[in-house]
Amino acid sequence: MTAAILTDTTKCIGCNECVRACKTANRLAADLPRRWDEGDGLSANNWCAVEDGPKHSHVRKQCRHCEEPACVASCPVGALHKTELGPVVYDNGKCMGCRYCMMACPYGIPRYDWDDAVPYVRKCTMCYDRIRAGGQPACTGACPTHATIFGDRDQLLAEAARRIKANPALYIPKIWGAEDAGGTSVLYISNVDLSFLTGGKELPGTPLPDTTKMAMHAVPFVFTGVVAGMAGLRWIIERRIKLEGSDE
Repeated sequence: MTAAILTDTTKCIGCNECVRACKTANRLAADLPRRWDEGDGLSANNWCAVEDGPKHSHVRKQCRHCEEPACVASCPVGALHKTELGPVVYDNGKCMGCRYCMMACPYGIPRYDWDDAVPYVRKCTMCYDRIRAGGQPACTGACPTHATIFGDRDQLLAEAARRIKANPALYIPKIWGAEDAGGTSVLYISNVDLSFLTGGKELPGTPLPDTTKMAMHAVPFVFTGVVAGMAGLRWIIERRIKLEGSDE
């Protein structure tokens, strides 16, 4: 089984019960004032948020848990990894704070805990521990209208296709996440265009890590080069100081 979430925006009433359930389940701090770079409602303490979309729609934004995550491919120390059940989780014990994952994510999901003395990157884990124990994410369990449901990815893809076929006048004929960036474990069907979730950009159907492999393979060599360059500069400076001292 590949765990997944299907969100049907036509059923969302914007009640924010999913947001409250997420904060409770993950012991997240109370809402803080939004920073200038957190206009979508996501932050280190808000792992999901309900945005107002076109035509008075409500759209829940959260980590998409990509099938082949760009954040995982971009992390040079393996602090992020794709689990056997589907969720992409984070190990702050390995994180070195480079924030490459934030730059790599096409959905702009990972957030930095700027207000913490020892900051980490934080994001939705799809309640991985709950899923592993046989349960479901807190957000899907709390939704009063079943606008967001949990299940096996293949079964949810079939359910999404069934709804679109049964009511073509209501839905745009697209399942967001079916193939975008190689596919995601958080899927959407909607009566409005959801491209605003990626800044209006259409994502390719191929996994994004394929486009980052060359750059990430160069990271260790760049680090080595910087260290060598700094060591060489220090040697030159110290040598010059010694020569000037001997002249005096």
